[in-house]
Amino acid sequence: MRRHYSKTRSHLLTHSDSIFGTYYSAAVYKLSPGVCDSAYGRQLTGEMSAKSRFTRLDAFAKTVEDARIRTKSGGVITIASLLIVMWLVWGEWADYRRVVVLPELVVDKSRGERMEIHLNMTFPRLPCELLTLDVMDVSGEQQVGVAHGVNKVRLSPRNEGGKVIDVQALDLHSPSEAAKHLDPEYCGECGGATPPPNVIKPGCCTTCEEVRQAYAEKQWAFGDGSNIEQCTREGYAERLAEQRREGCRIEGVLKVNKVIGNFHIAPGRSFTTGNMHVHDLDTYIDPNAGPAEQHTMSHLVHELRFGPQLPAELAGRWGWTDHHHTNPLDDTKQETDEPAYNFLYFVKVVSTSYLPLGWDPQFSTAIHNAYDKAPLGYHGLAYGTQGSIEAHQYSVTSHKRPLSGGNDAAEGHKERVHAGGGIPGVFFNYDISPMKVVNREARPKTFTNFLTGVCAIIGGTLTVAAALDRGVYEGAMRVKKLHSS
Repeated sequence: MRRHYSKTRSHLLTHSDSIFGTYYSAAVYKLSPGVCDSAYGRQLTGEMSAKSRFTRLDAFAKTVEDARIRTKSGGVITIASLLIVMWLVWGEWADYRRVVVLPELVVDKSRGERMEIHLNMTFPRLPCELLTLDVMDVSGEQQVGVAHGVNKVRLSPRNEGGKVIDVQALDLHSPSEAAKHLDPEYCGECGGATPPPNVIKPGCCTTCEEVRQAYAEKQWAFGDGSNIEQCTREGYAERLAEQRREGCRIEGVLKVNKVIGNFHIAPGRSFTTGNMHVHDLDTYIDPNAGPAEQHTMSHLVHELRFGPQLPAELAGRWGWTDHHHTNPLDDTKQETDEPAYNFLYFVKVVSTSYLPLGWDPQFSTAIHNAYDKAPLGYHGLAYGTQGSIEAHQYSVTSHKRPLSGGNDAAEGHKERVHAGGGIPGVFFNYDISPMKVVNREARPKTFTNFLTGVCAIIGGTLTVAAALDRGVYEGAMRVKKLHSS
């Protein structure tokens, strides 16, 4: 055992160095012979080898303080590096917090919805009494003479500034004081037409408006009512002449089926004869009227919007300050001096959903799954059931032509020929796209991407700064040697 002990001690002393060798030698002499001596030696050897392994793995070699050289140029480069790092990290943070819009095109699976049409138009050369708004679609639904939800604002003649006269259209059919004091036994004739329902006195036409309704049901032209006793008594023709030179602004909301259709604004009361939709133009075109009193379909579209308004907060966050992003017909102006003129607008409506940031985390990873599984709200509501915003966008093309037909030789296009006939007015033919645009807000970077970018900025900047500092230092040393020699 002693021989084995000596070999062990000799072996330990051979592999020890510096201060550790002295320590190990002293420790060996204090060991008692046997198995305990051998176990303790193995423990000390293992600790030393573990420390050596970690020391060899150190990638950050240290230098003693006395070996370091500090220069003014190094200080300047260090300060500049810190400023650059702060600036780049701030930019990385701003990019991480930035919100982008990711558009996606999906199939519109909505069914049985109704769509709102917001309208605001001015007709400077057509009085409110002659304006009629009609709606019809391919399903066969018709809205004739729409008055619910629509206001007509009387405007002074254009040469007088076109100012507002009255918010409501002039009521040419209200009974006058004379009509209120009629003989209780009075029963006016309906001009050969059948008395309409819901009249003041069954079987009679007591007022001018009742006669006009009877004519409309018979699909007869009414004119100015100059030959009708009730209209003469109420002064209908005189009141109509009073506003002949006035203009009109029509504004309101239409609710239509979400199918192909059209709405139009045309002069005269409308009615259907057979399969044709016609208007009573007897009081619209007056061959004896002067140029200033002639009615035309010149118009200005202040606003034409399908569906609810996109919230200003959302539009501002996306930088959509130009209203033409969604309503291309806003502020559109069309003029003509011909009474028999037709303006056509062909509108393609596309349903659009806006999903704000964090609208529904459960489905935010896959927009298709979000569309299939999460309801995107109902039309007419600014916000859907899951926080989405429902709206519509549209594109439009326009066309205009005189009802007399002919070619466009005056415009230099003899080969372009227009068909004759039709109704003077402004027609909006809208078509519904089967696709839907879903705009989803998202952040372009995750927090992990942000941390990765920050590390890359710090590491790259310091590496470049170290290389620059080394180059400046070496250059300064060489210049110093040249001067000293």
